[in-house]
Amino acid sequence: MAESSNATTSEAPSTSVAAADARYTFDSDKLEELRKSSPWKDDPRYFKGVAVSPSAVMKMMTHCHSGVEKGVKKGGNPIEVMGLLLGRPDPTTPHTLIVTDVFPLPIEGFETRVIADDDDVVNHMIELGESLELTRKEKFMGWYHSHPFDVGMHSHCFLSQTDISTQLQWQRAEDPHGNPFLAIVVDPLRSLAKGTPELKAFRAFPPEYTNPVQNQCPNGEIIHEEQARLEQWGSCWSSYYELEVEYFMSAGARNVLSTLTQNFLWMRTLGSTPMCETEARDRHPDRVGKAAERIQKFQPAGSSGGGGAGDMPSALMGSSRGGRGGGASAPKLGGGGPGTGEKSGNKTPSTSAAGGSNDDEDGGELGKSCQAVIEIATEKLVGDIAQISKMELFLQT
Repeated sequence: MAESSNATTSEAPSTSVAAADARYTFDSDKLEELRKSSPWKDDPRYFKGVAVSPSAVMKMMTHCHSGVEKGVKKGGNPIEVMGLLLGRPDPTTPHTLIVTDVFPLPIEGFETRVIADDDDVVNHMIELGESLELTRKEKFMGWYHSHPFDVGMHSHCFLSQTDISTQLQWQRAEDPHGNPFLAIVVDPLRSLAKGTPELKAFRAFPPEYTNPVQNQCPNGEIIHEEQARLEQWGSCWSSYYELEVEYFMSAGARNVLSTLTQNFLWMRTLGSTPMCETEARDRHPDRVGKAAERIQKFQPAGSSGGGGAGDMPSALMGSSRGGRGGGASAPKLGGGGPGTGEKSGNKTPSTSAAGGSNDDEDGGELGKSCQAVIEIATEKLVGDIAQISKMELFLQT
């Protein structure tokens, strides 16, 4: 049994590496067959994810940051930039698009609008495409641009009305010919603030498409407040959807990154605490307030202390044991957001949360409310422990 376990453990990394290396090659016949069938023409949500190579990410981030620096040096606002994505749909995982490389374009835009209608730019794109046809087997399969706006509570990765128009034009021209087109939006200022790439991938819905789920945002979350949807996803929030982004690298790149992490990058972990980031601090009061409101809904009217039906601590303990699915799950570290455990649609119980005819339903909702409180408390506790540990390590005299 021990030998079997060791074999499984040793095979797992090699399997992961092999899958990552497979992104760098493809079967031309299978790809051509997928392009001819074009299943995405019949399903507006056909693609679920995007795999991006390290070189593509680095080139996008460098280009977008150069736009920030150029605008600031001129004494104005950061400049939006744009480029093209090179890649393909993946025959092995047909619901995934692969981005292997990117090419910056000589375009500068302005707030929420970046367009490529200049003759020189169009000619540059044509010449670039003809050159790549001779050297690469992949095609231009998307575009990227930056939204270099001030860092706030939400990411600025969304599609504006102009972006939607541009994306639809590309999809109408390329999708029917076996080349599904993708849009990536980069938030360079947020990337600099968080120390990690902040980008999202999208595809637009056809104008005739109607989402069967009301108030569903591009990321699949349901937000009932119109203002909240506009702030996070723009005025065209119902016209596009988000694809999950993953990054892949070869076995050689993994070895290099592993060496860097062991020797150098570990210092970054000690130098930052997620709890102390501006975004986390700004949203913390809102998360606590919403969690308190949900808990308060389960406090029976006219209740008093003493451990009876109105004893909220007892009700909380009961919900953690008897919630939906047999109990509350373990707290998740570092998770959450403005909507973590705070979905609307709560029902005020007609009886005590600890008993009565609505035990199952109310216990499940109360369990979710308790889970939100647990997550907030856990994040706070872990963050405080991290800060105290750093003080003891580095501030001793």
